[in-house]
Amino acid sequence: MLRLTWVQPEDLIGHELCQAALEGRDASAVAARWEAAGGGSAPDRAGASPRPASRRLRLLAEELLDDLAGLANPTADAEPTDLDRIKALCPDWPASRPPAAPPPPSGSPARLEAAWLGRAAGCLLGKPVEKLPLAGIRRLARATGNWPPTNYFTARGVPEDLAAAHPWNRRSAATSLAENIDGMPEDDDLNYPLLNLLLLQRHGRHFTTADVARVWLDELPAGRTFTAERVAYRNLLSGLEPPHTAHHRNPFREWIGALIRADVHGWTNPGDPAAAAEQAHRDAALTHTASGVHAAMFAAAVIATAATGTHDVHTCLRTGLKVVPPGSRLSAAVRHAVHLAGTHAGFDSVVDELHARHSPTHHWVHAVPNTALIAAALTHADGDFTGSVSRAVSGGWDTDSNGATVGSVAGLLAGSPAALPEHWTGPLKNRLATSVGDFDGTGFDTLAHLTHREATRPCPSPP
Repeated sequence: MLRLTWVQPEDLIGHELCQAALEGRDASAVAARWEAAGGGSAPDRAGASPRPASRRLRLLAEELLDDLAGLANPTADAEPTDLDRIKALCPDWPASRPPAAPPPPSGSPARLEAAWLGRAAGCLLGKPVEKLPLAGIRRLARATGNWPPTNYFTARGVPEDLAAAHPWNRRSAATSLAENIDGMPEDDDLNYPLLNLLLLQRHGRHFTTADVARVWLDELPAGRTFTAERVAYRNLLSGLEPPHTAHHRNPFREWIGALIRADVHGWTNPGDPAAAAEQAHRDAALTHTASGVHAAMFAAAVIATAATGTHDVHTCLRTGLKVVPPGSRLSAAVRHAVHLAGTHAGFDSVVDELHARHSPTHHWVHAVPNTALIAAALTHADGDFTGSVSRAVSGGWDTDSNGATVGSVAGLLAGSPAALPEHWTGPLKNRLATSVGDFDGTGFDTLAHLTHREATRPCPSPP
């Protein structure tokens, strides 16, 4: 039986009820109807429940999803998705560079190569432990003397009973454990930067959200999408257009997917966090709303600030917060995480407090806790590469995505491939596997030059 993940109505309803609670919408009547009809909660780790619902229950789920969409959202004013409304709420929104002004310092090809390598290495570190509970990650790493993880995870030396209790990520272990690594395996955290590189090559930095959709339909296999991206892809094929693709029966609209697409927007706007955030917004609007969009804008602004090589990580993070509505959940979570990282000597204590605050209410892929962990890891490690990716992955939740974003930022701060430890970059073999376009097997040095070309290409005024 083919059980397609992330689109089954009987599973979407459970996720939508959780999302409604986060937004403060009163969904009690809908929840009661679903429970009375025999509906269950959403799968905790998988993308679909093991068995399909009855036709009656599935039709009810579709009806209730539409009912939930009509509920008033009390957080909407403080957490808008519309760019103009976001900017109106941000009193310290970064000044945009005037068209006639000289360009800011451009990220060099070497710095961009370090960013690509850092993103890949951080992602690869997190791949085998994705979906594992925090306790399992800690036990596996300690069993091999790799805690905190300062090298790729290994299965060598792990006791059989521990490996059985906390099995490695089934799809990733064969290519991402230290003994198996042979170049960078395919991952959506690297596919999306490649897609955005194609986006800029074809449409320039004034692309529209519809342009993002066109590139996806041309180049992104539907089976390589997950959560909000898969729902939006389905919505496109159903005839919906952006931004409705982000709203319609999409309970994952505040998850991490838009954030993992933000790097190229930062890399190609060094020193211009406002432009980077605006690009990230147009990209994110295809699939996400509110916190999901804010997280992408935050990441893009952080990366754009780091890309010049003239700021420390703390300035980068403060700049990122300037493009996030200060009264939003994401802003509060990031500020809390940075505070924890600045006041706790041990990072495990930071992680424990973050999990105590966010895990009871948020899915492990939600943008709010994961963005908070990214900020905490970078702060606590002071931007050091190994310290940053180690902390990000050691914090659990979406380990490969968090490792990737932190690795990108820390790679930019390091400045060149030579500044990154060989034990992280060597196993990558300057080779990336992907199903996107003609990029399969491309080297990170080549990707850096292609990215630099887009960063320095003249950008005409928007139409």
